[in-house]
Amino acid sequence: MTTLPAVRRRRLPRPLVLSGILLVLALAVVLSVCVGGMPTTPAQVMGALFAPTGTDADLAITRLRLPRTLLGIVVGACLGLAGTLVQGHTRNPIADPGLLGIFQGAALAVVLVAALGNPSGLVQAGFAFVGALAASTLVFAIASRVRGGATPVTLVLAGVAVSAICGALVTAIVLVNLDALDTLRFWQVGSLATRNGAIAYMWPFAILGIVLALVNGPALNALALGPDAAAALGVSRKRARIVGVAAITVLAGTAVMLAGPIAFAGLIVPHLARAAVGSDYRWQLPAAAVIGSAVLILADTVGRVIARPGELSVSVVLAVVGAPFFIALARRRRMASL
Repeated sequence: MTTLPAVRRRRLPRPLVLSGILLVLALAVVLSVCVGGMPTTPAQVMGALFAPTGTDADLAITRLRLPRTLLGIVVGACLGLAGTLVQGHTRNPIADPGLLGIFQGAALAVVLVAALGNPSGLVQAGFAFVGALAASTLVFAIASRVRGGATPVTLVLAGVAVSAICGALVTAIVLVNLDALDTLRFWQVGSLATRNGAIAYMWPFAILGIVLALVNGPALNALALGPDAAAALGVSRKRARIVGVAAITVLAGTAVMLAGPIAFAGLIVPHLARAAVGSDYRWQLPAAAVIGSAVLILADTVGRVIARPGELSVSVVLAVVGAPFFIALARRRRMASL
């Protein structure tokens, strides 16, 4: 008895797929600007953008929706790229930037500065960025001290250890300082509501992280073939790890400073990008940046609509809507594998 050969599914050309993803992002931007807690008509949106008169609708569109849409583009791209790099370097399909201690390091810095005084939102955001950088740098330093240098296993173990230490210190501080507890409760709710004006200072870091991530793509392709194959291709594993961790640190630190901890985007977006354009990181990384922006903007828009006149934070919407979707992805071995 003979069996029919398996039919290989034909993949659409990657430039065409990436163009489609960009179109989805453009539609998400339009929805974010046009839809919100205050009902607005297309005529009001056009008037606010090109001929504002100072009405409530004009203010809602230009001072609330446009800034948070821009913030969603930047933060989503940072988280999408950071998550893709983390999963690529650790060879772990359920890893996210928090695996390197970035979120816990930022939380520790926030509660420390809150316990020492009453800082402004911008100062808190700056300390969150510094804490994220310090935690990830410590993780890489610990992992590099092990024989053989920083490997996927040592990076994960060092990240877990640093996250545990930072989490314990955060708990100890908030138990004895009510100001730090209040600050942590507010900061932990990741949101695109612009509350500190940090984007004016952070865009160079976002650009730096994006450039480092894209530069790291070809090296990740070589590392995926194994250390011997990478060496034969002239790729330095140590240099690739340093560039990758630096990109992850800057990208995730920027996202944390701008919007607080939004962990789920860095977990799910790499899977969506991999399903769309395949495992070639030269294409997967740009796709992850665009998909991350679209996902974050759409989640923020949904949060503004379903809880009128209030809103749900983007992190809550991503967790509620995205968790079942991620479970479905994880059940498909082909999509969950790296």
